[in-house]
Amino acid sequence: MRGFITSILTAIAITSLHAEPNTPIRPKLIVGLTVDQLNTELIEAYWSLYGEKGFKKLWKEGQVYKQTDFPLTAIDRSSATATINTGTTPSVHGIIANEWLDLSTMQPQSCVYDANFMGNYTTLFSSPKSLLSSTITDQLKIASQGKSIVYSIAPEADMAILSAGHSADAALWFNQESGLWCGTTYYKDFPWWASKHNEINGLPYREEELDWSPGLDTDRYITSYNGRKKTFKYNLLTPRDVRYQRVTKSPLINKEVILLAKEVLDKSDIGEDDSPDFLQLSLYGGIEFGTNEAFSLESQDTYVRLDKNIEDLLQAIDSKIGLRNTLFILTSTGYNDNYPASTLESHQVPTGEFYLNRCAALLNMYLMATYGEGQYIEAYHDLQIYLNHDLLENKELDIVEIQEKSALFLSQFSGVNEVYYANDLLLGSWNPQKGLRRNSFHKKRSGDLLLEIMPGWQIVNKDDSRTTVNYSAVQAPTVFLGEGFKPAIIATPIEVEAIAPTIAKTIRIRAPNASKATAIKINK
Repeated sequence: MRGFITSILTAIAITSLHAEPNTPIRPKLIVGLTVDQLNTELIEAYWSLYGEKGFKKLWKEGQVYKQTDFPLTAIDRSSATATINTGTTPSVHGIIANEWLDLSTMQPQSCVYDANFMGNYTTLFSSPKSLLSSTITDQLKIASQGKSIVYSIAPEADMAILSAGHSADAALWFNQESGLWCGTTYYKDFPWWASKHNEINGLPYREEELDWSPGLDTDRYITSYNGRKKTFKYNLLTPRDVRYQRVTKSPLINKEVILLAKEVLDKSDIGEDDSPDFLQLSLYGGIEFGTNEAFSLESQDTYVRLDKNIEDLLQAIDSKIGLRNTLFILTSTGYNDNYPASTLESHQVPTGEFYLNRCAALLNMYLMATYGEGQYIEAYHDLQIYLNHDLLENKELDIVEIQEKSALFLSQFSGVNEVYYANDLLLGSWNPQKGLRRNSFHKKRSGDLLLEIMPGWQIVNKDDSRTTVNYSAVQAPTVFLGEGFKPAIIATPIEVEAIAPTIAKTIRIRAPNASKATAIKINK
């Protein structure tokens, strides 16, 4: 009888163990890799050009979401980066664009500008003060009581700082003037390993590497739609003061980011204790040089080099930390730069020119004719018009009435598709398109009037540069690789706001404080 009872107790104990949830190993390191303008369709279009340990490894071993939806109408590198890391939209986190008008000076200001903090290896004053909510890295710092190490490395200051958050150990970016890695005194002391890299292996000592030409034999690339393979060669140095400016708009900057990431892995204490650490990396996946020709060699080579960059990074992580001990996340900023489309007219596609300065001047004349003399338009920037609130108050005019009449007047201009005004975005009725515009709007940083221009039209800027309007959707991937994520390729879209809470759930910390999104259901 005693033996029978012992057998039953043993069976119950074993059953209880099997009933417990399969808890994944908490990673020693989280690596967030955000590639600016990365496109799922291009990853897959160039599939035959890759090795087995970059994109193909992620697609075979990771949980791949082919489409990440950004619920925004106005999206750029900065607003996307902030949204990914906070789990909320610009209407809450405040980063509406790479720059906006400072309402105290009515001059454009970088989203990371802060006069209170000088730079290291740079003259730029900067901090994350304009980011109004916590990030996933902030939450990790809070959960570990500051023990977790957080570093961020990016080609540009905005991506580095917005990925780092408020409490990181360092945010590093590439100085386009000196070719060295730089940072801000907002964070702790400039990392010694970054200084050493600048002194010994900085890009100024390797300028012979700055000729960009195809990395593979030309015959290996895919023939473009016009039936030819047009090779290329660019020297990325410029004779101007901003000597390395072209580097950050080429795939060669990605090698520099990975080189510095290897320094982090080799020379810092990251990933060496029980407190999970976070390494934020940003790469460039856009096509600044060359043509818009389908399957251009520039486009193909950019992705070939990205594939190699990812392979090098994964191997370095595996060598130092072990991929089993790492949670790896690949994301995209979810947009593509719009380039001048000189062939639109030749193909009879409707187009035109839109001048925001002329539009603002005519609006001011209309308001003067209606309400009397005065400078009603205080400033304009980035398809936004800022009204002179002091003048309106002195004249005892109703700001909502002025906004509404101005929107109606502007909507009659050639090339204007839609005009939104601040009061209606904040308090007016809702529809899906207006909801997206609301997400991109911040009441203390956006203009009174926001213009949407017809597709195909060229926006002519103050410096006579031109931007062709294109609303084509970009298929942006998100990939999770690590314990607890089952290999799968999933076509169902996910919301970008869900990335941060999913990371938080996986490593068992709280999501960023403005994040209301539900974590993605993980395929275990």
